[in-house]
Amino acid sequence: MSAATARLRPLSRWWESRAPAARDRVFALVVTVLSFVAPLSRIGAQLGALPARDASVASVLLTLGQALPLAVRTRWPALCLAVVGTSFALHESLGCPPTFASLGLYVALYSVGVHQERLRRVVPLAATGGYVVLCVVLHALGSPNGLTDFLVYYMALTAMWALGVLVRERRGHEAERRVRSARAAVAAERSRMARELHDVVTHHVTAMVVQAGAAQYVAESPDRVGEALVAINGTGRRALAELRFLLGVLEATGDSASRTPMPGRVPDLVEQARASGQPVELVEDGEQPDMAVGAHLTVYRVVQESLTNAVKYAAGSRTLVRLAHTPGWTDVEVTTAGTADGTSESAALRGSGPHVSGGRGLTGLGERVEMLGGEFAAGRRSEGGFRVYARIPTGGAV
Repeated sequence: MSAATARLRPLSRWWESRAPAARDRVFALVVTVLSFVAPLSRIGAQLGALPARDASVASVLLTLGQALPLAVRTRWPALCLAVVGTSFALHESLGCPPTFASLGLYVALYSVGVHQERLRRVVPLAATGGYVVLCVVLHALGSPNGLTDFLVYYMALTAMWALGVLVRERRGHEAERRVRSARAAVAAERSRMARELHDVVTHHVTAMVVQAGAAQYVAESPDRVGEALVAINGTGRRALAELRFLLGVLEATGDSASRTPMPGRVPDLVEQARASGQPVELVEDGEQPDMAVGAHLTVYRVVQESLTNAVKYAAGSRTLVRLAHTPGWTDVEVTTAGTADGTSESAALRGSGPHVSGGRGLTGLGERVEMLGGEFAAGRRSEGGFRVYARIPTGGAV
């Protein structure tokens, strides 16, 4: 990058940060100043080639009439073109000296093409009629220009208007694309939140059902009944905490979203599964690095969904949860010993039950991990049982 480009960058940022009305005022002021500063003051568009006269008060006023209206070219483009066009016509008809402000006619035509909202066909037709009248007046005043000269100049003016129309259409297409992208993002977010709610509700309700079912077989042991009720109570509280987390994410914006507490920890999931009667072992290798919100939540959901499937489809089977932390990555592996007939593996792979229907469950986990740039695999093991594996980048976005 050249030194000149580096010096112009702050000016460009300042210009882009201004409101359109403010930029128009600055632009009109610059054109006005350049119209009275040599050597640019005598450079401009000419039509008719009438004998030039000396500068006068009229020429100064008509110069201002071609420059100052550019201050409203975005807000009132038709009015801007009317004033600039009339000033230009009088300026040429009176044979005033050439002026840089005459370029304002091109800018006004471009502005009509870009910004005119109402009467978008009437304004160009009216401008064409005014141009025809100007050509007739110039010919009557003795202009040496012929029909070809007037037509060529008209084509140049039409090209400026057409350029504005083209820019307007491109902006419209871009706005439509942004709207479609926003709608797609909303749909994707709804789908993501649906998966979140599915994970929370399915996991905890499954655990509570299993715990409540086990409690009826220990009715004669008050201590064990108390333990079962405590486990159910704890599961319900964790479910409420995670639902509050989801509501907090929906309501939070900006910094408040980043401060929303995480829904829980993997050891809590393991303890909850154990309380449901599932023999679960947790092995963690390495030191957990700082993780982005999306990565942390994905690790949690992978373990949560895997344990839910284990409790539902392979109740009582030994389950191993392994977390391996390396710089930039966290590997999650959940393996469950299978039954003799392989029912748990087949059910999970086929997606029976609510866990993977509608793109949720294991399928939803795969989409979530891949969205973060990670890897995901789930399937039966050759030695029996079921395995869920995910490799998640710790810097994954929400």
